[in-house]
Amino acid sequence: MKFKIKNWLFIGGILALGIWMVIHPSSNRIKHLVNKVVEHIEVSSSNRAFAMEELSAKSAVVMDQDTGEILFYKNDQERKAPASTTKMMTALLALEMADMNTVVTVGKEVLWTEPGESVAGLSFGQRLTWKQLVEAMMLPSGNDAARTIAVQLGRQSRQDASLSEEEAMTVFVDLMNKRAEELGLRNTHFANPHGLHNANHYSSAYDLAVIAKEAMKNELFRSIVGQVAAEVKLVSSAPSAVMKTLTNRNRLLQQDSGYYYEGATGIKTGFTDEAGYCLVSSAEREGHRIIAVVLHSNADSVWSDSQELLDYGFERFKA
Repeated sequence: MKFKIKNWLFIGGILALGIWMVIHPSSNRIKHLVNKVVEHIEVSSSNRAFAMEELSAKSAVVMDQDTGEILFYKNDQERKAPASTTKMMTALLALEMADMNTVVTVGKEVLWTEPGESVAGLSFGQRLTWKQLVEAMMLPSGNDAARTIAVQLGRQSRQDASLSEEEAMTVFVDLMNKRAEELGLRNTHFANPHGLHNANHYSSAYDLAVIAKEAMKNELFRSIVGQVAAEVKLVSSAPSAVMKTLTNRNRLLQQDSGYYYEGATGIKTGFTDEAGYCLVSSAEREGHRIIAVVLHSNADSVWSDSQELLDYGFERFKA
């Protein structure tokens, strides 16, 4: 009975603080304190102390890449904006549907750009292989490459080259959602192939880990996301081809980044104002392979969060 009384007193205290904040709207410090208390109460985790004390990310998960066993979770079923981690699904479909050695011509969809978005620097009419197109999407996180992939595969799926860019994009997004259903994802819905914010575009830490696990079964996918950089030859009607270096944004792979992680093997970064900083990472040590997902972290903590999660996962194998 005493326990229940304490609980009601605590809840009453929170409500009183809430009323006080309405009366005194300038009380930012109190608001921050209450938000932290509520977050601590509501967090769902397999290790609350680790989740609250070590991680800045709002959602996270650690998965055994080979078995799918969950080694750690923090709010892993919550629907959140996935930003460019979306591109894992776009890449998976490209690898499943296209011949990676075939040459692709970049279409008018590459002209659709939004201020500040990440691009690989593709231009209308350039030609490159499907493999290079996937690299242009996954390493520098090129939204231009993602759009080209979507339009090309949307038309291919319908066997109709006359589809407009908008129609082909819609077809491809439907394919993304169908593949998500096939993987049994309950908290994922795609609205585009790149991850720019859309109220109807969301996933969860757990669902993204499942997508990563499926994609990492593909040898070429593993090869692409594990690269620090790739050289791409962009051929066009110009007298000479353009050679472009695509650098992977994943600092866990870069030895001089300050966040290098020994054994890191991929996978995909992401950021939008709404999603915060996101990272789906993977690593291999002593025959064990792990996937870690961090959603809604900040610019520095996204890397340290991922390192902590990977360390936590490998320590579980020693227990």
